[in-house]
Formats: sequence, structure tokens, C-alpha cells
Amino acid sequence: MKAMLKSWSVLIVAMLMALSLIACGNAEDAAPKSTPSETPAQQEKPAEQPAEDQGALKTQYPLTVKDATGTEITFEKAPTRIVSLAPSETEKLFALGLDEEIVGVSDLDDYPEAAKSKPKMGGFQVNEEAVIAAEADVVFSASMNAENAEKLRGMGVKLFVNDPSTIEEVMSSITLVGQITDRQEEAQTVVEQMQQELASVTEAVKSVKEEDKKKVYVEFSPGWTVGKGEFMDEMITLAGGVNAAGDTEGWFEISEENIIAANPDVILYSSNVVDEATKKTLDQMIKERDGWDQIEAIKNDRVIAMDDNLLSRPGPRVTQGLIEVAKAVYPELMTP
Repeated sequence: MKAMLKSWSVLIVAMLMALSLIACGNAEDAAPKSTPSETPAQQEKPAEQPAEDQGALKTQYPLTVKDATGTEITFEKAPTRIVSLAPSETEKLFALGLDEEIVGVSDLDDYPEAAKSKPKMGGFQVNEEAVIAAEADVVFSASMNAENAEKLRGMGVKLFVNDPSTIEEVMSSITLVGQITDRQEEAQTVVEQMQQELASVTEAVKSVKEEDKKKVYVEFSPGWTVGKGEFMDEMITLAGGVNAAGDTEGWFEISEENIIAANPDVILYSSNVVDEATKKTLDQMIKERDGWDQIEAIKNDRVIAMDDNLLSRPGPRVTQGLIEVAKAVYPELMTP
């Protein structure tokens, strides 16, 4: 089955699980998702700022930090030429006001609108020649495996890999990118907004009793779902739900009988998936499966389309995605 996809998480499933899908969405690296070897909290902190500068939130250079691959990187000054190889990193950079400094993005970056006109550095396969020609002071990527990272570094590219696996780590990575680029005040503003959005969800669902929590099934690629230890599993939990596939780890191919037995209250699916042969949308495929008409979510018309870019990109909009999940699971609690 071939489908048109627009999701970094779906790319992971498609490439690693051998799905015959066509990816036309995010260009995050297809390596298996794992806990970063170095989280932002573990990274080296810059030298203490002089007292007179502390209120200005200015980065003191040289700045030495470690990225998600454990590589130590020193910045002598704020980078003025920046390349992004992942949609999540591009969104971070634009959120920090670095439009003029960005000299290259992935082929599949689609947000914000200004990203579409930037020079392209390749999609799933990095265009190494374009990256080198960009002469960037730093190249940001996400979830890049060690082999590919070392290959680029061997070509003289100053590569910084982010790999957040939780919302808290996303916020920490934004703070870190803000330090590297001397945009600490902007990063603080972005993170504060994300914290407010996160708090709005946790506050809204805090009254849901354990026995009343909705069971949520996620399908962003035909026949595949996500278990514990993954980004979207955390989002379901934060939204007050229970992952119907949470007894298994990672992305995996479903047993239709097991999903029927789990009987989820809500089904979330990608609005961007269409079967090339039949032109059916993912919700149509789901509803037509044998026996699935007995699932509570389908009987009660709780099969809800989601913008998977909001959920799968570990960038500044991920808390907006969390809000959308909470609205889908508990619309009565997520009133304006």
C-alpha cells in the first residue's frame, strides 16, 4: 500500500519498518528514536555572565556545548550563516527570529511560509554538496545517526544534532539553540509560551480520574501505531488519555484483533495520508476494516483527523499539537 505522507514520525515507520509508502512530509533522519546520549540538561553550560550583563541574556563566547551524539562543539561567536536539515530545527530557528541567518533548509520544510523560499539542502538524503557550498557556521539536524553525522563532520561541516524525546527536552533544546545563536531572550519567550500551553492542558485534564481516562489509538501510517517510549505516547498521557497500544514499545504493525479488543474510545489519524491506488483517506481505511465497526470510537464517531506535523515535529509548535490532542480526547474539558 502506498500512501502520501507528511510526517517525520511516519518517515521513521516507513523506512525502518519497510512500509511501501511515499513520504512527502518532514525530512527528519530515519534512525530509530532513542534517548539522546546527551540531553540539554547534561550539556556544558557557558561561562557565568558578568553581573552587568546578566539582565541582557547575552551569550558569552567562546561557548562549548555537547550535542545529542555526545560531540563537544565550541562556538567562538554567534553563527551568522545557519543551515537546518530538519523541519523541527527550521521551526526553532524561525521562532528565534533567525530568518536572515538561515541560508539553507531541508527540501521538505513547509513551515513557516518563509522556509519554502530558502535554498534546499536535500530531503531524506542530505545533499552534501549543497550543505558544503552553503559555508554555514553551523548546521542543525535532528535524530541523525552517528554514522551520517560523522560523515558530514568529516567533510568539515560544523554539525549540531538535537534529539529531544519529550516536550521538556524540546523546550531545553530551544533554550540551547538560543544560547548558541545569542537569541536567549527570544528562546525564553518561546519556551514560556510553550510552558503556558502545556500547563493549559495539564490543568484542564487534572480532574480526570484514572478509571475514567479515555483509551486513545493513534494511526499515522496505514496499519501502524505507536507504543510507549515514543513522543506521541507522552502526548496522549499528558492529554489525560491512555495509549491503547501502550503495552508495546516503539512503532509497530498492528494486530487488528488486538485493537478491536482494546476498544479505544478515541482514534486519532493523520489527515495527510491518502492511498494512491484507491484515493481513500486514512479514516476511510480504518472504518472499513472487518470488525472495527464495533469499536467505541467508530460507533461514537470519535475518529479524529490530526495535523501530524504539530504532533511529530519536536519543535516550538509541539505544545499546540498537545492542545489539539487534548481537544480530541476531552473536548468538554478544553473549552476556551
